Amino acid sequence: MNETPTVPERQGRITRHATSPPAEFWRYWAASTISSTGTAVTSLAFPLIALAVLDATALEAALLAAAGQISWLLLSLPAGVIAQRVPLRRLQVALDLVRFGAVGSLPVAWWFDRLGYPHLLLAALVTGAATVLFDIGNSTFLPAIVPARRLAARNSLMSGTHAVTETAGPSGGGLLVHAAGPVGALLADAVSYLLSALLLRTLPERRPPARTGDGALRLIREGWTYVTRHPVMMPCMLWATATNFVCAALLALTPLYLVREAGLTPVQLGLVLSMDGVGALAGSLVAVRLSRRYGTARSLVGAALAGGAAALLAPLTTSATDAYWFALGNAGFSFGVVIGSITTRTHRQTESPPELLSRVMATVRFVSWGAQPLGALAAGLLATCGGTRTALWAVAAAALLPPLYLLTGPVGRRRDLG
Repeated sequence: MNETPTVPERQGRITRHATSPPAEFWRYWAASTISSTGTAVTSLAFPLIALAVLDATALEAALLAAAGQISWLLLSLPAGVIAQRVPLRRLQVALDLVRFGAVGSLPVAWWFDRLGYPHLLLAALVTGAATVLFDIGNSTFLPAIVPARRLAARNSLMSGTHAVTETAGPSGGGLLVHAAGPVGALLADAVSYLLSALLLRTLPERRPPARTGDGALRLIREGWTYVTRHPVMMPCMLWATATNFVCAALLALTPLYLVREAGLTPVQLGLVLSMDGVGALAGSLVAVRLSRRYGTARSLVGAALAGGAAALLAPLTTSATDAYWFALGNAGFSFGVVIGSITTRTHRQTESPPELLSRVMATVRFVSWGAQPLGALAAGLLATCGGTRTALWAVAAAALLPPLYLLTGPVGRRRDLG
């Protein structure tokens, strides 16, 4: 987000320091909070537009979910180089404005009776691409202004805040959809990106110095080699990849199953989706304490196993009267995922050489988040061929496979990751 010459350089490396003004972190936090709140509204509004306004099929709904995530597969690796070479404040302000334009174009098209499925799909692609570049930049900003000893706490705070927005966003989004329709609710998200851009504009520019003479492919290869040869980061990346595959599949199936199979209203759907944020908030509150008491590796494996088991509760929902099963499964699965995310992200930020950090983060996200569109497409194909309920049971059962991989691998034999 903000990397500049204020970060000292020594022997070609960027040195983390703890003297950055606290106000910088809080403006960064405020921009992220506003933006993620709007995005949480969109996570509800986009599929509802497809299902309720445009009468999309199961496969079209899955394609829409995949469109928002495909850029993690296409852009993550070059995004790590861009984050190292481009003045990030200006880049991320521009990316917020791009997302503002893409999301804001949908209500305008609807008002003029020009909204169609291709427009919605294009908006998902554009916002997804901008989000990839934005998030990779964010991953290198926090370690530059927060000392290493406080990174876990700050990561926990950011994850906790994100969990609150995931809780308030869908439930508030359900009320917005009820009051203004799914297209009208997108106005909230469009405005959130504009406000985020205005806040980011107040931050000083930060940019780590890139080494002259190094081509983009060489820089990408260095980050890739570091991660794939690391004894802990590599298995953690594979766990994250399988977990994100399952997450994306569940996300693609959730509105389809709850609206068309269980018969939930938009408000009820928003409340069930908000339980994802409740679980994430609970996980963010205990992640640091669990790691300190039991060790980072043990807490990662234990939380992942608990979350995978909880996911099996979701398919027990058959109607609006027993939607609490889906809510509990959603919350429990998110609880385990967030603890794992905080633990592994902090390990990467503290163990990676500073000059490699953006490329390490880009490599991990290319592989792990690149699985998301594949998960969404797989869910859509399963629902089309075998029915939505069968697909949901298959995906819920698959949620246990990533933690079992960790348990039986090198991470399962450790107390701590590093």
